[in-house]
Amino acid sequence: MVIEPPGLAEETASRLRNDIIGGSLPPGHRLSETRLAADLGVSRNTLREVFRLLTREGLLRHEPNRGVFVAVPSMATIVDIYRVRRLIEVPALAHAWPRHEAVTRMQAAVSKARAAREEQDWRSVGSANMEFHAAIVALTDSTRLQGFFAQVIAELRLAFGLLDSPERLHEPYIDRNGEILDLLAAGQQARAAEVLAAYLDNSERVVLEAFARLG
Repeated sequence: MVIEPPGLAEETASRLRNDIIGGSLPPGHRLSETRLAADLGVSRNTLREVFRLLTREGLLRHEPNRGVFVAVPSMATIVDIYRVRRLIEVPALAHAWPRHEAVTRMQAAVSKARAAREEQDWRSVGSANMEFHAAIVALTDSTRLQGFFAQVIAELRLAFGLLDSPERLHEPYIDRNGEILDLLAAGQQARAAEVLAAYLDNSERVVLEAFARLG
């Protein structure tokens, strides 16, 4: 009997989660338990625990007699994700301290996105955009909110993986992130929050329109 180290399921879940949100395992993809256990170097019992963890997060779904699949988000899921984002991100920005250490993370994310735009690397632009929004939530100093937000964003990135134009999805928001950052740095938190609220409304509309075309 092989005894696996404590925390292996969580570590493996993190690896698989990154593959899912990074696009290596697209929505709807069926996961082979035997092959994936071998690829990840874990037992099938550990992998089943990983599947349970990621199913609870909404990233996987189990279909009886068919197996485990990468989840395919619904339009209702997308609407709910944006509702949650408004409830968390807009107040976080409105009450932010302009010299909070998370502002440095926001600056780094904007710089990363602009550099990736020069390379036409839209997947990296998308990753930088998510880092920017995670940094906004970090302004709250709440580890619980940050953990919850990371889960929500992982589900949203599943939806992004279904869309056929990552440039249209991400490019318009690079400089808007920069605008929000400049407003925050100038001590105009309320205005920054207003810009973000309008930004999220527009982003939701673009994602839902693109998602609707898939049908």
